[in-house]
This record gives sequence, structure tokens and C-alpha cells, in this order.
Amino acid sequence: MQCSLKAPVGLRGFAATLFLAFSVALPAAHSQAQAQTPQAPEIAARSYLLLDVTANQILAAKDIDSPVEPASLTKLMTEYLVFDALRSKKIDLKQTLPVSERAWKMPGSRMFIDPKMQVPVEDLIKGMVVQSGNDATMALAEGVGGTAEHFVQLMNEQAKALGMKSTTYKNPEGLTVPGHTTTARDLSVLATRLMKDFPEYVGFSAMKKYRYPGTPAANDTNRNTLLFRDPTVDGLKTGHTDAAGYCMIATAKRDFPNLGTGGRRLVAIVLGTASDSARANESQKLLNWGYTAFEAVKLFDAGQPVVAPSVWKGKAPTVKIGRPEAIVVAVAAGSAPKVKTQVARPDPLVAPFVKGQSLGSLKVMLGDNPAPFAEVPLVALEAVEEAGILGRAWDSIRLWIK
Repeated sequence: MQCSLKAPVGLRGFAATLFLAFSVALPAAHSQAQAQTPQAPEIAARSYLLLDVTANQILAAKDIDSPVEPASLTKLMTEYLVFDALRSKKIDLKQTLPVSERAWKMPGSRMFIDPKMQVPVEDLIKGMVVQSGNDATMALAEGVGGTAEHFVQLMNEQAKALGMKSTTYKNPEGLTVPGHTTTARDLSVLATRLMKDFPEYVGFSAMKKYRYPGTPAANDTNRNTLLFRDPTVDGLKTGHTDAAGYCMIATAKRDFPNLGTGGRRLVAIVLGTASDSARANESQKLLNWGYTAFEAVKLFDAGQPVVAPSVWKGKAPTVKIGRPEAIVVAVAAGSAPKVKTQVARPDPLVAPFVKGQSLGSLKVMLGDNPAPFAEVPLVALEAVEEAGILGRAWDSIRLWIK
């Protein structure tokens, strides 16, 4: 695959910094998906979204900004806050939490704990994730937030911090309440951040069975039936209420030699299907289609410089620009040889620069189409300190002449 790396001509001063706004955020990815992706299969759901997490591109979507009830997909945000509390040492996996009357009397799915019990946090997490226990969820919410009401406030604050602009939480478990809504797009943000931010804890969602000692065996099987069908599926959550229908966020990671050990991860979100079997079948259909209709092209390794342009007024003559993680794009199967790249960056580059500072973007085009289907932000891979007074003065003269 040939990649052409060209710095645009004539970009000077402040105008050049406009190129720093490029991003592979989901709205941009969605635009390219509409224009260039293969035709998605028919999916029997109110809304759905297929995200290539590795490439950060939406491959298929329907009504992803329409408000929906999340049902027990709500528990992913509860997981996020619980995992954050674990990481910050506010709670511990072996720590026990009481079961309040409120938690004990929660309707819907349960892990069957009662006020006579002191349940370890680890078991409550398993009860919430595997059994979708509303009682376990409430016990965790009260344990982390002090009260369920305060925990819900934390949920909404975290949603805002993650950029989930269309989500409002009213409870930690997902039972139907007016105003408790989200969107497929926001759920994709939450799912990807949950996996990225807490890799040490998301493995709970891959557990097929769980039952807390002393509780009945009913409801001990994970409702994500893809865990039993597809060995590459390792999460994340199902949900169901009469209002929401049957919902699922399924994620899979499959190995591809060109991507190394990281593999390629997809997330399929289906909302409002008609039955338990339908949500699993439609999710599997999306995942299989995503892996076969598209191929992942790794353009640059993690930390590999995309370019190393000259620097003015710096102690180093150049600065390495790239991404700390591998740069991967998803294209229609068979299109990899048509991929071309072009760098857009400010010119001149005047030191100092800190590591991680935004310094332009990588445009990715396909064939002779000049419009990029993806744009990846580029950052300084290393710091470049400002030169001494003589070096700065000399470069100032050179820049003035230039």
C-alpha cells in the first residue's frame, strides 16, 4: 500500500491552526460511513449502531440520535462509576456492603440478596453484570454514592464529562421512569470508554454464569447469549423493559495478523428488538457483517512518526508527529491498496511544544476521491524546548526573510 504524505502549501500563521480541529469523533465517522460503506444488512431494531472501535469509525447506523429507554444498559454507567471508585481506592473488591431494604425490594431481575447479608463488592458487581440484578445495582449505588439519589447525580455528571450529550439518568438500574433516556450514539461512547478506561474490570461482562452462595439458582445465566455462541464475544450488556424492548450491546475482538496482538474490536448496539433471540441474532449479524464487509488497515504503529517536520526557535531541529496508539482505518474489503494519506499541519512550527500537543491531522482518502473519509488528530510524540536567545533571534530573522 502506497501512502502519499504531503504537507499542504501556503498555510501560514493563525489560519493554519484551523487544521487542528480535525477529529475522528463519531459524527465525522458517521458521514464517511454513509458515503462509502457497503450496504448494511437489514436489522430488525428501532435503532442500531456498529462501531469499529479499533478504527474509531461507525460502519452502520440507524436512528442513532433518537432518544430511547436504555433499560439495563443503564448499568454500564453504574459499572463505570463503581470501577472508578475501585481504581481510586474508595472501595475494595473484598469490602462488604450492606443490603438495604430498598435494595432488597427492587423489582425486576435480581441476584436475591437480603438485608441479613453483607455482600462483597466483587460479588455485587458479578450480580449486577451477569445476573443484571437490580438489587445488586442498588446496593452498589448506595455504597458508592451514599444514597441512590446522589449516585444518580454522579451518573449524570459522568455522562456529561464523557460527552454523552443526549443522556439523562433517573436511576442506577434502568427501570422505566419518565425522562430516563439515552441514544445509540451515547451508548457507543459509554461502551468504548468503559472498555478503554477500565480494562482490568470489564472482564466481568464475559462471565457466563454466576450465583451468590446461599441464593437460589434462578437467574444465574448471563442473558448475553452470544457469549455461548461466539468465542470472540466478550461483553457487554443486555437490557429489557416493555417500553425499551429487547436491547443489547455486544462486543467482539477477532485476531488479524496485520494488526498484531491487539486484534480488531467491534461494538454492535441494537435497541428495541422484539425478543431475546432477535437481539442476539441481529447483533451477531452486525458483527459478522462488520468483520467481513470491511478490512482494517494499519497505517502507522503506535508511537511511529507520521512526519518529522522542521521546527523554528527550538532546541531540536525537528519534531516527531504521530499518535501514541496505532493509526488504523476501516475500508470496504479489497480497498486497502487504494488508501492514500495526507498530512495537514500548521506552518511554520514554532517551539516550544509539549508531548501530546495537537499539531495537525492525518487525512485519509480512498482512490481518486479527494474528500477524506477519515481524519486522525496528530500530536507531538516528544517535547521540544525553546532555543536560547541567540537561536530564537536567528530563526526570527530567517522567518522574516521567508
